[in-house]
Order: sequence, then C-alpha cells, then structure tokens
Amino acid sequence: MSAIRKLLGLLVVACACQAQAAPPPITSFFNNSAFNGAVLSPNGRYLAAFIGANDQRDGLAVVDLSDLSAHMVAQFADTDIGRAHWINNERLLFSTVDKSVAQRDVRYGPGLFVVDRDGKHFRQLAKRNNPFFQNGDGGRELLPWHTFMLDQAGAQDSEEVYVTDADIRGAGILVASDLLRLNTRTGLTHAVEHPGVARGWLLDQHGQPRVVETLEQNIETIHYLDPATAQWRALASFNAYTGGAGGFDPLAFGPDGTLYVTSRAGRDRSALYRYDLVHGKLAEQPMLELEGFDFSGHLIISNDRLLGVRVHGDAEGTVWFDAGMQALQKTVDAMLPGTINLITPPSRSETPWMLVQSYSDKQPRRTLVFNTESKRMSEVGSLAPQIKPAEMGSRELVHYAARDGRDIPAWLTLPPGGKDQHLPMVVLVHGGPFMRGGSWNWNADAQFLATRGYAVLEPEFRGSVGFGDAHFRAGWKQWGLKMQDDVADGTRWAIAQGTADAKRICIAGASYGGYATLMGLINDPELYRCGVNWVGVTDIDLMYDSGWRYASDLPQGWKQYGMPALIGDRVKDAAQLQATSPLRQAARVTQPLLLAYGGADVRVPITHGLKFYDAVKAGNPNVEWIEYPEEGHGWALPKNRIDFWTRVEKFLDKNIGAR
Repeated sequence: MSAIRKLLGLLVVACACQAQAAPPPITSFFNNSAFNGAVLSPNGRYLAAFIGANDQRDGLAVVDLSDLSAHMVAQFADTDIGRAHWINNERLLFSTVDKSVAQRDVRYGPGLFVVDRDGKHFRQLAKRNNPFFQNGDGGRELLPWHTFMLDQAGAQDSEEVYVTDADIRGAGILVASDLLRLNTRTGLTHAVEHPGVARGWLLDQHGQPRVVETLEQNIETIHYLDPATAQWRALASFNAYTGGAGGFDPLAFGPDGTLYVTSRAGRDRSALYRYDLVHGKLAEQPMLELEGFDFSGHLIISNDRLLGVRVHGDAEGTVWFDAGMQALQKTVDAMLPGTINLITPPSRSETPWMLVQSYSDKQPRRTLVFNTESKRMSEVGSLAPQIKPAEMGSRELVHYAARDGRDIPAWLTLPPGGKDQHLPMVVLVHGGPFMRGGSWNWNADAQFLATRGYAVLEPEFRGSVGFGDAHFRAGWKQWGLKMQDDVADGTRWAIAQGTADAKRICIAGASYGGYATLMGLINDPELYRCGVNWVGVTDIDLMYDSGWRYASDLPQGWKQYGMPALIGDRVKDAAQLQATSPLRQAARVTQPLLLAYGGADVRVPITHGLKFYDAVKAGNPNVEWIEYPEEGHGWALPKNRIDFWTRVEKFLDKNIGAR
C-alpha cells in the first residue's frame, strides 16, 4: 500500500464485481457537474455551495447548518458563479465564470460581487467588461475587469478584503499582479506599496500582506514586510526557471506568526520547513517530509491553533498534530470506509460542524458536513453523481526501471474487475511536461477508457515534478529523447508484466502528451498500433514563433530564459530540435492517427496541428482530423468533450479493439 494511505491507515478494497455488459454512459464522465464545491463560514454556522439545477446557471446557495435549510443568495441568467470567499460570517465575495462558452467566445471578465448570506445587499464591485455595467450603485465607478479574487481568504473579520489588480497583455500574458485593499461596503480601494514587479502575494496570520514575490527578467526575489520597521526586505533571490541555492516557496504564516515554507535545502526532495525571519534562514530540520514525494500541501488552522497539514503524496491526505483531530479522523473513516476522507474545520469554530470531502480511485469527490457532537453526516453534493464506484476500475501507483536504471513512477488503471491479462492498453502521456501527471483519485479520462475495457498506463517520466529534483532535472532538454524512452520503457514493462497485449497498444495525450504521442509513433513504431494527439506540440520551433497569424500566451521571459534551459536553445540546439520535431518527420508516421485541435488555442496554436496534418496525410491515409473552432487548449464545453471521447472510443475499438 502506498505512502499516504499507509499514513491514513486506510484499507482500499479492490472491487471484485464483474465488468458490466453495458459500460456507464459517456455523459456521466464528461458533463459539467451541477455541484461544484462548498466553503464553511468562519464560525462554522453556514455553508456556501456552488449549485446549478433545472438547467439554470450555477448559483451561490447558503445552507444554515442548524436546520440544514438552504436558499439561493446569488444567481445570474447569463453566467455562472465560479469562486467565493466568506468576507466575514455574514457576507460573501464572489466572481463568475461562463461555462456556456469556450475560449474563442469569452467576452467578459469574472467581475467581482458581494452579497449577504441572506441574499440582501447584493453589489457589483468590478466590471465584467460589459458596457451595460460601467457604473456601480449610485453611479460609482466600478473596478476594472482585471480585478481578481485572491486565492487566500484573509482575516474574514471585517468588511475588507484584498484583491489583485492584474496587468494582462496580449493573449492573456500576466505581467504583474498588484494588491488592493478593498472595502466591500463602500467599494473604495487602497493600493499596497511594494518593491519590484509583483507576481505573487502571501497574507499573514492576521490577513495582512506580509510577503511579495517579484520577477525581474529571470530573477525571482522574495520580499518580507517587516512589522518592526514597516519596510520591505529581501529574503532570497534565485533563478525563477532553474532554481538555485537558497530558494524556497513561501507557504503560509502560522497562528504565532511563524513563516512556513517549502524548500529542498540541498536535498533531492522538498519538505516543509519553518523559516527564521530574524536570522533569514531555514530551520535545520524539516518539520514534515513525504516519503517518495516532494512536499505539497497546506496548513490547517482553526481557532488560532495549527491542527495539522493537508498533504499530497500518492494521494491527498492529512497529517494531524492535534490528538482530538486524530480521534475524529478515525471516527469519520469508520463511517466512510474504503475512501480517503479530508476533514476541514472552520477557521474560528463556534459550532460542532466540519466539512468532509470523501474520495477514492473509484469514487468521485463527495462533499459532506459532519456534526462532531451528534455524529450526524449529511451529503452536500458530488462532482460526478452518476458514477457508480462498483462500475469503475482500480488505479494504483506502480514503478518500473527505465533503460538507464532510473525509477519511473506511473499510474495504472485497470478495467472493472482488474484481473484480466493481455489487455488492450492506452499509454496516456500527461501534458506540461514539467508538472505532475496524476494522483490516486477518480480520473475521468482514465476511468472512461478502463470501463471500455482498456488498461491505462500514465508514466511520470523524467521531467515530471513532485518526485524529487533529480527526476525533474533529468528531463531537461530531453523532449523526444530520454523522456520519450521512459514512456516506451513503461510500455514494454506493461507487456512483460502480462498486463498489456503487445499487439494492441495505442499512445495518446494532450499538449506535451500530444507531442510524445507523435514521437512515440516515430521512435517506436513496433510498440504502438495507433495514436491520439489533441492540442499537441508538433514542432518546438513553433513554440518559439508560431507566426504573425497565431497568438501565443507563452511569456517572453519563458521563451528567453526558461525554454532554452529546459527544452532547448533555438540556436545552440538547433540540430537536436530538428531531430526531435514530429513535423519534420511526419512521413515516418504510418499508423492510424487521430488529431484534434482548438481553433482558439493560444498555448499551442492550431498552426501546430494544421502543418502536421498537411505533412502526414500525404503518405498516411488513416489520419482523422477534428477541429473545434471555439475551443482553446482543451475542451471547455461538455458537447465537445463528449464528441471527442466518442470519437476516441470508436477509433480505439477500430484499431486495438477492446470488445
């Protein structure tokens, strides 16, 4: 059993049921959810939930936990409510997102709104870039459309919050992110003075700005606002793209003002440390580290006490320092067996209510509320309510050795029942590529394929983050080379294990995963019978310059400082970039291929797909082209997700035939 589930003491029992004759409908995997999460009020008396019902837009509902009565406090006819924070126990700040349009048709910003928990005193604070909403109440000028909610709740004890004023240019490139203190009753703001070009902020235990991260060319600097002097001072500077000695990531301030950070501190894997603000250095020993993973997580603080840390190793779980919360975790786990159960207490609890999120590899995340006195558990909503866990396949973290001996983690999802051998298999390559690919949870893409009879292998090839610095750096300048070998070695491992039928394997992926799909068909034609590439890179030169007709949201700093070091220098590594370009080797792709691109994509502009399609179809009659003109870098609209995966299912059945 893997690290986080060992830590939680959970036993996840594999389903022994027989595979269903008729798999679950595709809509249950790829429709928008009518429930999109919930947040407790600071005192724990109320719950704000994002709910859509009866074909209406997602609204904001407030549940009174004393009697579990609920009422909608805000809802629009032309957009959905996307995010919300409690300003205090009586008032909510929220923004919107339009789920009915894809990237091409986005016309409005998220706006900024406030409303009391009883639905009264609704007010718009920031524009949605709509000419009909230029002024607020009483003719007051609204904040600009590029005013965004901060990703931190703040003090939650007054009418004031902090919001960001983003400098966004071109095709959505963030240049700077300034901070404003906003009075939600009057709409008046005060700009927070700071050094440099701000890119990120951290509030302290009192909800006040205390840390700002700035970027100057390729140098990131972490500044601290010293309360003793009321002056900013630099704590650390390092290369924003390649890291460096002394680098760390500010995480949070504890109730006593201690700064907690994540850092490698000369080790391979990052851990959670206390930072000494007086002497400007890390504690000698980490406070918390995860076996086999870089630290990722956040502090859990309630009533001015640090109760525990939410962590993300193989799965998301909790390390509790508080004995009472440890006992409560055992109680909740006994009531919800076979799942990981994440307990979140209110920040200033006055009631016995707590929020619980429950999930497994077969169960999509559910949100519940739990009364610690009555032991009453009530479900609030589920992200995919039509999914039945008994009909899902098992998902596990496996490891295999690459040809040079490097350990490669991978996620293996098997069809329901999970005991079949020599299965048709899809090797699903994650995007990024410098990100973590998967986790032990319910994954719509992998489970959809598994319920159709396919094994799904998702390698965390070198270059993936979350598995140590050496694993990450081993992927630098390895597009189409050792990164690609890791994927192929995983495929051969699955064959040798008896999991995969060597004659029925398809490679697939989006973005970088689409690039790896094409390079897999080129480098290892004997392994893969077909390929599915959506929104995939087809030439690294096109990432540097996609042409005047196609906008790109890749920042100039990334192209100037990040890409030459991590992917390849356009001049110095020109020969390598040409040798690892799918576009330049399109004639070598002879297997059946499905290509899908978004017409409004600014991350991987559609010119990548168009050029490759023109090149490959000259010698390959088995190429299918799909274009969603309104979509960007992925499918925002359910109709397109359903259409795409329906086509994928037919394509796979035709070429590697699960049934």
